[in-house]
Amino acid sequence: MENTQKRVGVIGGVRIPFCRNNTAYADVGNFGMSVKVLGALVERYGLHGVELGEVAMGAVIKHASDWNLAREALLSSGLAPTTPGITTARACGTSLDNAIIIANKIAAGQIEAGIAGGSDTTSDVPIVLSERLRKRLLAINRGKSWQDKLRAATQGFSFKELKPAFPGVAEPRTGKSMGDHCEQMAKEWQIRREAQDQLALDSHHKLAAAYEAGFFNDLVIPFRGLKRDGFLRPDSTLEKLSALKPAFDKTSGRGTLTAGNSTGLSDGAAAVLLASEDWAAKRGLTIQAYLRDAEVAAVDFVHGEGLLMAPTVAVPRMLARHGLTLQDFDYYEIHEAFAAQVLCTLRAWESADYCKNRLGLDAPFGSIDPAKLNVNGSSLAAGHPFAATGARIVATLARMLEQKGSGRGLISICTAGGMGVTAILERP
Repeated sequence: MENTQKRVGVIGGVRIPFCRNNTAYADVGNFGMSVKVLGALVERYGLHGVELGEVAMGAVIKHASDWNLAREALLSSGLAPTTPGITTARACGTSLDNAIIIANKIAAGQIEAGIAGGSDTTSDVPIVLSERLRKRLLAINRGKSWQDKLRAATQGFSFKELKPAFPGVAEPRTGKSMGDHCEQMAKEWQIRREAQDQLALDSHHKLAAAYEAGFFNDLVIPFRGLKRDGFLRPDSTLEKLSALKPAFDKTSGRGTLTAGNSTGLSDGAAAVLLASEDWAAKRGLTIQAYLRDAEVAAVDFVHGEGLLMAPTVAVPRMLARHGLTLQDFDYYEIHEAFAAQVLCTLRAWESADYCKNRLGLDAPFGSIDPAKLNVNGSSLAAGHPFAATGARIVATLARMLEQKGSGRGLISICTAGGMGVTAILERP
């Protein structure tokens, strides 16, 4: 998005409170949550009947019937029905990816404005047939005669075939969960349990303070009786966090990741409006910040690299294009999938060996000021509906830059599959 004719403005964003799965949104689903956040943007910015260039929404865990989620949700949002929609998924980076998609189209002059967002539910999950039963039903359908169909239905049948399969969170290539992989990272980088618990505690306290200060008054819209995130624990203490047992490595005696310093299964949705300067000016809308650039990277986690370390690769590449250093930022929004992931990322950038041998840098990338990290809390306190997190962060950071009046913010999001999505927001 650098060296283009059009700058891409973040007009603003909204989200519903994030909550634990199987609670307030258990029966809503991705469609209902997506309609809610899109409709809220339409209301806030007077977009009833307006045709936008694109709406990019995503979901990671979704039903097959939700293949057209973005288009179906926008048709119920109040936008003009002539607005196109695209549905995407890149695990936890999904809605930041969608912001990049919209921004690139605006920067190239293909569209003037669009919405990027995401929704995820781990309550209303698809339950699929076993592989043997699925193949049996297909064979029945292919049968030409009733005898063929009967044979396909009964030959070799076992009642075990009736057991349904639930979606899993394990990496297909390794069979390990994201938590298992992050536990390995924590051991490799020697991240102590106490540091993880402290980061988690800080996230809760900062998010609670932001709510009390009114920061989220028009960023978070009430839904289903919730006004604040269901994961938020303002009264959390180090004593409470330290009492929790390891959630992944339960046998070695060296496990450090717990339910308190890892994100829980979440439901929620978020969306953000992006536009060219001309489009915003014509509609009398102010721009909170500009999306300057983005970078996506991947690591070879199957052969030993940390699953969630790809942002450590993406950020230096992105900053090099602009002659920026890691210290040239006023705010850092590093997605807290696990406290250990954030701490591994920061330690890697401080490591001369890692920066030289993996990143190809002449010197360590360096440290950041902890006071500038996730200053209004992040995923450990807010929750992490996979596809909604990126839009939550973009909207939060844009608001922070608007309040500051000027500055620059860095976004770093790790994802399943060993990928990372990063971006720069700034307000001149």
